[in-house]
Amino acid sequence: MKTTLVLLVMAVALGACADYVPPDSNPTSNPSGCQNGIVTCMDQRTTPPPTVIDPSKKYTATVHTSRGDFTISFVDPKVAPQTVNNFVYLSQNHYYDGLTFHRVVPGFVVQGGDPLGNGTGGPAYKLPNETNSSRWPRGTVGMASSAAGVSGSQFFITTGDAPSLATSGVYNHFGQVSSGMDVIDKVQVGDRMTSIDITAS
Repeated sequence: MKTTLVLLVMAVALGACADYVPPDSNPTSNPSGCQNGIVTCMDQRTTPPPTVIDPSKKYTATVHTSRGDFTISFVDPKVAPQTVNNFVYLSQNHYYDGLTFHRVVPGFVVQGGDPLGNGTGGPAYKLPNETNSSRWPRGTVGMASSAAGVSGSQFFITTGDAPSLATSGVYNHFGQVSSGMDVIDKVQVGDRMTSIDITAS
């Protein structure tokens, strides 16, 4: 009986998104068809989200964190259309609200966007290869990548120049921090994103 109870508790723990804070319960906060929250919906989605951006506009994201705010200026949507659209879509639907920065490598990167908070979580889909000629200077924003493909939600910010990223794998560069690098320099593992505001111009 005791063994069964322990296994049950472990199964529940493994199946839960411990670091995820659910968005507003108002159905209008979730994409169409997502009744159990945006994280659950993305876990089940096998293709990148529908287009919500206007390729003729410029987009910025103001990321509010427990350390302060920083702003990301996205690359021209025509350069990395699905990557920019994906980040805008997830942000507008509160996917990142409450998620932590789970990886900090001083002088290299700060990484977050995983609902599991351990580097293994994210949507079921992978993004296409949208690499470009960026030299990855300090403050560059890109999507995490693994042998399985480009992550649908985990992103990182370089805290030092990282030209090796241009040749060491498939990392979709989709933005540059335009203000708030001092905030990013203070981020520690476990710090949270509280919300992200998207602006188009």
